[in-house]
Amino acid sequence: MKTRFAPSPTGLIHLGNARTALFSALYGVGQGGTFLLRIEDTDKARSTSEHIEALVQDLHWLGIAWQEGEEVGGPHAPYRQSERDALYDSYYQKLLEIGRAYPCYCTPEELELERKLQKASGQPPRYSGKCKRLSEVDRAALEAKGIQPALRFKIQPGEVIQFKDGAKGLQTFKAEEIGDFIIRRNDGGSSFMFCNAIDDSLMGVTDVMRGEDHLTNTPRQLMILKALGLREPGYTHMALINGLDGAPLSKRNGSRSIQELREAGFLPQAVVNYMARLGHYYEQNELMSYADLARNFTLKGLGSSAARFDQDQLLYWQRVAVHQLDESALWEWFGAEVRAIVPSSQQALFIKTIRENVLFPQEAQRYAQLLLRGEFALAEHHEVILQAGLSFFDLAYHSLESGPFDFKALTETLSGRLGVKGKALFMPLRVALTGELHGPQLADVLQLLGLKEALRRLDLARKVF
Repeated sequence: MKTRFAPSPTGLIHLGNARTALFSALYGVGQGGTFLLRIEDTDKARSTSEHIEALVQDLHWLGIAWQEGEEVGGPHAPYRQSERDALYDSYYQKLLEIGRAYPCYCTPEELELERKLQKASGQPPRYSGKCKRLSEVDRAALEAKGIQPALRFKIQPGEVIQFKDGAKGLQTFKAEEIGDFIIRRNDGGSSFMFCNAIDDSLMGVTDVMRGEDHLTNTPRQLMILKALGLREPGYTHMALINGLDGAPLSKRNGSRSIQELREAGFLPQAVVNYMARLGHYYEQNELMSYADLARNFTLKGLGSSAARFDQDQLLYWQRVAVHQLDESALWEWFGAEVRAIVPSSQQALFIKTIRENVLFPQEAQRYAQLLLRGEFALAEHHEVILQAGLSFFDLAYHSLESGPFDFKALTETLSGRLGVKGKALFMPLRVALTGELHGPQLADVLQLLGLKEALRRLDLARKVF
């Protein structure tokens, strides 16, 4: 078995095409096969080396490994379509020789008028085929005027194309309802469906996994391969991803590039576990390794309806992944700014204090500044301080100053002497010590602050009155 991911490097990859890469890799690797990465850069105006580099970096970050193709090489090189023009030209020539292709001189304006007339008469819009009736003299006259033709594939009337889709079952298409279609543009560039099909066959791809928006391309590609006598791969068309509003996933309703997720501090394990469940069912609900995800990936697990992107679910997997990091990995993930603020002698206590309260490195940085640099303010929650009263903070201050440096002893003193408990006991202490209404366990916060800093903060609370 060999699966593949064949992106066009015209921008950063987003969740949708990253999921295609992941599913293709999981299926291929899980079945003991090979996963191939091919770069489909025939759009020379928009494809850039920077986008290829970003694509490779994103896949590496996600932990998606390929055994053939871009960067690693293999027996079917080159793996960038921009370097395979001569090969495509040879197959174009073969189709011309066997009468399965012909030049088309129609302008975009003529084609648009043709479509409008067909629609007006209740006919489905498809190419009329008028250019295949041109004589050699007609063609020479048109080219003498400087008109560069596109190349169209000639269907066979009455042909029926059938294939068993790995997700959707038996699919049937009539060639006459498709019509003759363009396989090479009038600028000489290869169409997606032509070079994509040729390369899948020549590179030994056995199973193509892609979005269901490509479903109507498949009969065209199968006709091309059949005409050329090339091996046909199997196809699986996956349901697409929608936003919570039911519309196709886009920047407007939640789509983010993999680069944006990485820069925001998401862990690759979280993103992969989330994507693996976008349109695929796993019996296991725990965070799974890449190998386990591959081992348990099946075509039967693919959903038939569109998956819904859910930011809360992505954050859920982020929380699970963060909680499973060991101390050294968590410390590294916090970043250089945190490591510069937190002394090594307090590293373990800092991690213990905040690890249940952070989802992203930025939050760890904020806690480092808040708890170890004194970058906090009481002004936002003055009402909590005022409601507790001066006697509360006087007693808290003197209890810590003269008694044991222990949070339990502190709260027992306040509760016993003032009769406060619950929110009235803990909320004023949290605001005085952190400037916030929510956060880590106060017993750990107190130890991390130390006696001197804790007294300073309680004294600031007293000065509010």
